[in-house]
Amino acid sequence: MIETYVQNIRARLGDFQPEVLIIIGSGLSVLADKVENKIIIPYTEIGFPKITIAGHKGELIAGTLGGKNVLCMNGRYHLYEGHSPALIKDMMSTYQRLGIKEVIATNAAGSLRKEMEPGALMMITDHINFSGQNPLTGVNNDAEGPRFPDVSHAYDENLANRLRQTAQEMGIKLFEGTYFFVVGPNFETKAEVKAFRILGADAVGMSTVPEVIAAVYFGMKVAAISVITNQSADIQTHTLTHEETLFEARQSAVDLQGLILKFLEK
Repeated sequence: MIETYVQNIRARLGDFQPEVLIIIGSGLSVLADKVENKIIIPYTEIGFPKITIAGHKGELIAGTLGGKNVLCMNGRYHLYEGHSPALIKDMMSTYQRLGIKEVIATNAAGSLRKEMEPGALMMITDHINFSGQNPLTGVNNDAEGPRFPDVSHAYDENLANRLRQTAQEMGIKLFEGTYFFVVGPNFETKAEVKAFRILGADAVGMSTVPEVIAAVYFGMKVAAISVITNQSADIQTHTLTHEETLFEARQSAVDLQGLILKFLEK
């Protein structure tokens, strides 16, 4: 299937050579609107499954952004949709074969810190995989990557320093922290978020980590940013909803869009 994915994408890209993959999270598709000279490829034309979650369009957008040739995943797959983690590995293998060397992943996440309120941006500096699942499970192809990859430095320090510098120059408050990955799709209980905090988490979400693990496996450099869309259940009192997640993500997308554009220009 991987070779089919690659051929289907290349047939649409022509001579276009992508450098950077941007994974767009829930409610953050405003990023895709800024891509110039767009080539839009619906996931179903590539051979990828249909997206089933609101706020994710399900299309690959190629073009230029911040002076770089980019591929934007306008919509991502979540394990709670019933997809195998192996799908994520196959997709990242496809992008690596297309020439992608850097990945910028974005997501919507819940804050476990009172001072990190909805609307804040958090650069992910580490993660905890609490899902019990891994995209690398199965027979390993040593020609692709190591059987036991080291993900202790999954988030590239050079890219992180560029993000810090860019945010400072733009006057954007950029929090930093550890992202706690759960499968979902339910929001967490009060007891769970208290436990996550004890384990060292700063934000919690239902995506990104499988993509990061696979990207590192294939030798790509990774940076990731969470848009904080809500406080955890033990901090805020009202009922959490996906609609709130999408609303808050759209409200915060302007800062994220500016930060990534400036980051790419460096």
